Amino acid sequence: MITTKNKLSQQEALELYKSLLLPRRIEEKMLKLLRQNKISKWFSGIGQEAIAVGATLSVFNEDYILPMHRNLGVFTTRKVPLYELFCQLLGKKDGFSKGRERSFHFGTLDHRIVGMISHLAAMMPVADGLALASKMKDAGFVALSFSGDGASSEGDFHESINLASVWELPVIFLVENNGYGLSTPISEQFACDDLVDRAKGYGIEGLKIDGNNIFEVMDAVSYGRERVLESGKPLMIEAKTFRMRGHEEASGTAYVPQKLFDEWRKKDPILQMEKWLVENELIEQKSIDEIYDEVDLSFQDDLQKALDAPFPEPDEERETNAIWAPLPNKNRSEFKSKSVSTKRFIDAIQNSLEQAFDEDESFLMMGQDIAEYGGVFKVSKGFFEKYGKDRIRNTPIIESGTLGAAYGLALEGFKPVVEMQFSDFITCGYNQIVNNLAKSHYRWSPPVNVTIRCPSGGGVGAGPFHSASPEGWFMQHPGLKIVVPGTVEDAQILIYSALQDPNPVLFFEHKKLYRSIKAETPDKVSYEPLGKAKIRKIGKDATIITYGLGLQWALQLAHTYSEDKNVELEVLDLRTLIPIDLETIKQSAQKTNKILLLQEPNLTMGPMSEISALINEHCFEFLDAPVMRCASLDTPVPTAGPLESSYLANSRFENTLQKLLAY
Repeated sequence: MITTKNKLSQQEALELYKSLLLPRRIEEKMLKLLRQNKISKWFSGIGQEAIAVGATLSVFNEDYILPMHRNLGVFTTRKVPLYELFCQLLGKKDGFSKGRERSFHFGTLDHRIVGMISHLAAMMPVADGLALASKMKDAGFVALSFSGDGASSEGDFHESINLASVWELPVIFLVENNGYGLSTPISEQFACDDLVDRAKGYGIEGLKIDGNNIFEVMDAVSYGRERVLESGKPLMIEAKTFRMRGHEEASGTAYVPQKLFDEWRKKDPILQMEKWLVENELIEQKSIDEIYDEVDLSFQDDLQKALDAPFPEPDEERETNAIWAPLPNKNRSEFKSKSVSTKRFIDAIQNSLEQAFDEDESFLMMGQDIAEYGGVFKVSKGFFEKYGKDRIRNTPIIESGTLGAAYGLALEGFKPVVEMQFSDFITCGYNQIVNNLAKSHYRWSPPVNVTIRCPSGGGVGAGPFHSASPEGWFMQHPGLKIVVPGTVEDAQILIYSALQDPNPVLFFEHKKLYRSIKAETPDKVSYEPLGKAKIRKIGKDATIITYGLGLQWALQLAHTYSEDKNVELEVLDLRTLIPIDLETIKQSAQKTNKILLLQEPNLTMGPMSEISALINEHCFEFLDAPVMRCASLDTPVPTAGPLESSYLANSRFENTLQKLLAY
């Protein structure tokens, strides 16, 4: 390893000292503001500054850093503008998240910083995605991912390190072991002697360092950066340190033995640096106070300006418009492909995926068994041979790690498509979807173009763990778009449009429809903004509102009633659950005056509960009968054919319709 301290001039040593001192002095001021109720919360990094400052100085400006709670030194060392930074910490309008987030829950791509969320280890897979982008572009930058000892027990910790090792990604995983996860000591968190011992299990190199010695930090990170680029393998660094204050200020430190404070106070990184400067005659003791004053003056004006700055004014339209990134500057083209062919539902999806992948090399696909095997449903069959290993990537059996990596790739301009092998398994990646992908753009980030394909639904005897219809679970999380096609044409058009949408899209593909319906469609499709419903059959006696497989049920029954009973049912296909096309719903309700809501998911808290509420609020005066719902039973999806048939909404559909018509 290099020895940083032996290479420093006097001027460089003093600048390093000031870089180390700046976050300490800012933080001491912030603790005073906390007591004055000027900020709402603070996670102290006092005593750990050497890790954040030393690591940041040791990577290149083009490298990404993914910091955590106690890494103020990352932001100050990367020269993030102090006024905007203070506004962020104070919740002011001119902060990076415009008051939508507090403290360090933000990022700034101008400074190659990707901010954290509260869920520990959640940003580690994002570092994988950024590192993969570097590798695919041959760009030569690395991702430096911070985590703590507490995060080392999280699933994302293991998934991300394993994925980085398997994919040979240039990531440095820097673990700040400060002795406690909130109040839980490390003796109750893990049984190995050192966290870095785990590196061997992932087949990567690990280093254990004194995190309070800035020179040791700089040497380790400088070595790590060079090593991950040369070896093509990630590297883990465990920095031993100590948390001198509570997890956050409100929690206090009563659970920590006093002897630990006494021991670690002597190892304070700033005191160590001052001692080294004096011993090496780089500064006189009396000059230290002058440097303190100089550092304090360097941020005083920006802090006062931020204290005087206004808080954001509430504006509902502005806030709701901030949830999604603006759509592409193009409306649906009237282009008509001269070439048409008969396609099954699965063929239509595959056709549009190929079209998008041919048009734009920034598309890539990730998932379990999607490469040579072609996916369990063979949607990506032949893609590996056509687009290669970089763009069609098998993953380990993980969901969260893959989704987090997709987010990182999107930040670097890629357009990742993630296949959930079965939609049931999406539960293992729920946090990445609803807290990272969904909220990111509203909080601070550029557009996040990630498409998540979810083979879903029952009716195929697959049982309770392979038959879920989880689309409704995501409707209450702003920032996501939810698409559920019910025709071959829509499978083709909507997947292509989802791929072009600059927002995260959940695309649910019904397994029963994959090979059971077919239609003649164009061989080339054009973009259509998501969120427009369609009337699939015009009627006057009642409206059936549905989507997905329910559309096929509805059309079949509607045609039977038209031919056999002279009852004209209107069938409205939602196509997307978010955005919801309320105007088309209102027009149909005003026309037929009776509404039946048909869904495959269980009755309770299903998507149609929300549609029912909207109709009640906006269409009540048009109705001649109560809005009626028809859904599957509130049980898990059974396997045996007779049980599953009885479970599904279709078994109660006609009875419910008759009640509505008779009302």
